[in-house]
Amino acid sequence: MLDTKAVFLSLVVEANDDGYLAECPGIQGAFAEGNSIEEAIFNCVDVIKLIAAYRAERGESMGFNVVELTPKTRMTVAMPVGVGS
Repeated sequence: MLDTKAVFLSLVVEANDDGYLAECPGIQGAFAEGNSIEEAIFNCVDVIKLIAAYRAERGESMGFNVVELTPKTRMTVAMPVGVGS
């Protein structure tokens, strides 16, 4: 089953010695590395989901507005797309 609720977060991605680091500045501990930008982002999303589940278990809020996703939900997403050198 697909998730029907979401939050919109900003991630910062930067190169480091091991590949890339993605972090969500608004959530303490929400960061992850990856060999590519995409992997770092997906790993960070996994960490954010773990933090959200932990906080929900403790009855704590993430502090962000939750959006109900429906088949008619529209959103704008900015993504880097490599186009060669």
